[in-house]
Amino acid sequence: MAYKITDKCISCGACASACPVECIKQGETKYQINPDACISCGTCAGVCPVEAPVEE
Repeated sequence: MAYKITDKCISCGACASACPVECIKQGETKYQINPDACISCGTCAGVCPVEAPVEE
């Protein structure tokens, strides 16, 4: 299951910097995860200060 970023996102960029497959990019209002590239490692969830990334 891929991760997705919820509306809790504060656009700090911590998740994108930590992602080992670089599948997280800045969207219009929050960061977004490409579900086709996500390897479900959970690194983004581990570094997010507001717990925005969750498993789908």
